[in-house]
Amino acid sequence: MIDDGFYYSELFTDDFSRQFKVDKIYFQGKTKYQFVQFFFNKVFGKVLFLDGKIQSAQIDEFIFHESLVHPALITHVAPGKVLIIGGGEGATQRETFRHSTVERTVMIDIDRKLVELCQEYLPEWSDGSFFDPKAKLIFGDARRYIKRTKEKFDVIISDLTEPVRAGPSVYLFTREFFEKIFNVLKDNGIFVLQAGSTDPYYCQFFASCAKTLKEIFPFVCPYWTFIFSFSLPWGFIIASKKTDPLKLAVKEISRRIRSRGVKNLKFYHPNFHQSLFSLPLYLINALKKGRIMTDEKPFIWEA
Repeated sequence: MIDDGFYYSELFTDDFSRQFKVDKIYFQGKTKYQFVQFFFNKVFGKVLFLDGKIQSAQIDEFIFHESLVHPALITHVAPGKVLIIGGGEGATQRETFRHSTVERTVMIDIDRKLVELCQEYLPEWSDGSFFDPKAKLIFGDARRYIKRTKEKFDVIISDLTEPVRAGPSVYLFTREFFEKIFNVLKDNGIFVLQAGSTDPYYCQFFASCAKTLKEIFPFVCPYWTFIFSFSLPWGFIIASKKTDPLKLAVKEISRRIRSRGVKNLKFYHPNFHQSLFSLPLYLINALKKGRIMTDEKPFIWEA
């Protein structure tokens, strides 16, 4: 637990931690699935922590969510139906609705209480997207939903917490689950996920996500950017059935942004698209060392 005026220590692993001054506490408590903290810090603004790890900050959540959503949606020629896995703050859904081609979103999150808390304490994140008539919100297990649904999607976006022991996301980053994702995508479907840190030391999860996806999808394109509030470079991966995001010309990206009425972006833009996929040598080499994640041997972060 934390108190106003004290410093909160975020333990990334046993070997790496950092501190945030707590200027104001909004909420802290346990849901059925995770320990939740909302507080205010002078530098980062409102912040959300889950199980002791930062998930989102007011100063730069737009960087994370624009990076997660727009490269994939722009790569798809006409994204109409979008499935969002996780994304409790509502910001992923907010960014998705910037594209006029989107006719329907289904957002599935296991933690109803967290979504309710985010609507109460972080309403700027969702910006009314939960109440859009095109949005359907389901509370439940994403794996069960993917297995049972008869609906096919143009784009599936995974905005999940990383797999920690006893956490709700462990079996949502395995080959078996990614195979199920592949099966509910349309023939030209695209899957995108947040894939963890891409720093030189803690990039094993990112590399393993990429290697596992390559077992299933014809096109697997890792990319990255720096997230100030995480104090780390962060990774994302597009996995596509038919379309290579690196083949998109700047002119075509600009045309799609204009024709879909995508406005008020603060990070992503046509000239930036290709650069997101430019990886340093250490990360290119790390990608060769990832392992296949399975239900039998999932990836679990050990704090």
